[in-house]
Amino acid sequence: MSSIPLADSDASSPPSITTGGEGLRITEIFYSLQGEARTVGLPTVFVRLTGCPLRCVYCDTAYAFSGGQMMSLGQILNEVASHRPRYVTVTGGEPLAQPNCLPLLEQLCDAGYEVSLETSGALPVAAVDKRVVKVLDLKTPASEEVQRNDYDNIAHLNAHDQVKFVICDRADYEWARFKLDQYQLADKVTDVLFSPSHGQLLGRELAGWILEDNLPVRMQLQLHKYLWDDAPGH
Repeated sequence: MSSIPLADSDASSPPSITTGGEGLRITEIFYSLQGEARTVGLPTVFVRLTGCPLRCVYCDTAYAFSGGQMMSLGQILNEVASHRPRYVTVTGGEPLAQPNCLPLLEQLCDAGYEVSLETSGALPVAAVDKRVVKVLDLKTPASEEVQRNDYDNIAHLNAHDQVKFVICDRADYEWARFKLDQYQLADKVTDVLFSPSHGQLLGRELAGWILEDNLPVRMQLQLHKYLWDDAPGH
């Protein structure tokens, strides 16, 4: 898969998050198959922003916590356009940690792409362009970041959005099942995604629980972990 090479700054210190101008700190931009969510398997350009205020124990993109390269919105849009995509996913890190993520999402929508945003749900999503498909990741207890969930975000979900739970164990499953019912998530969004934490919970075990309880959720496995062994840039 093609990827734009980005220079790494001092990885030992937190990234400088943009607060003005048009710039964004970018870890990588690459063209690959979507590995999860409703558009799984579809060719997609990924724009991975640098920086994240969370430290989930199962994080598979810790390389995006720092480093990266400053790029203008115009540079990002040009790189995305070079791949001629239909789908674009803005991810991280936590992309909303950079304020200029919002105008980037708007301009990607204006360019005619089907745009999705992968966000932890710890930061407000109210100002996200309504054309964007928000994939809101509610953190489970085993992530060790459950206290960061901003449940006010649920009121700002649109029908085309998705809610994701990464499940590490049976206790996580029961917690997610409770939240599913508490907030009536299956009636609010197009898909509620239950994903086994890779290397912690067998997919077949999670599948069995979902079937036993007849939950209105979509079970998903992360395709990219099986195709490319979770290598960066895929």
